[in-house]
Amino acid sequence: MDIRSEEPQLRAMMLAGLEGDDASYKRLLSRLSAYLRSYFNGQFARMGRSPADAEDLVQETLVALHTRRHTYDRTQLLTPWVHAIARYRLIDFLRRIKSSHLTVQVEEAEDLVAPDDAPAIESRLDLDDLLGQLKPKTRQVIRLVKLNGLSVSEAAEQSGMSESAIKVTVHRGLKALSLLVSERRPS
Repeated sequence: MDIRSEEPQLRAMMLAGLEGDDASYKRLLSRLSAYLRSYFNGQFARMGRSPADAEDLVQETLVALHTRRHTYDRTQLLTPWVHAIARYRLIDFLRRIKSSHLTVQVEEAEDLVAPDDAPAIESRLDLDDLLGQLKPKTRQVIRLVKLNGLSVSEAAEQSGMSESAIKVTVHRGLKALSLLVSERRPS
């Protein structure tokens, strides 16, 4: 199953689900579970792991998608976001079982090794989690100015806020993010 070919339908279900359409959200999770099952079964077959392990990982990934759904950027494609979370879950699983000692064919190793973008994916997920704790308007303004690189005047035009409100919102939002980060640091 090539999940990318279903991007428009899956994205529409996700957006509807985020707007409160429970039926669309259930259909989305059902379709994603089929994709995830196929993805993890394929990965685990290469490693000689059982389908039961794959099923556990399917459930973990669905829970992660559900709990992080508020971090999904509605302006972006859905399938890369889903795939990033699935790969992160697989990498986390491999770390847990310390599978670096598994025998894997050289041509299949690329699928199992964390790519160079793994730290970027983890950082993105952490950032999305932090931004998800901010008020929606603050989150939007920080994304526009700090992540998308818009000027204050462009962000004001796009958000319908005044330039001074943009500046204040960015300042307060960054201060709130700083507090959230400091709360997460171990003592």
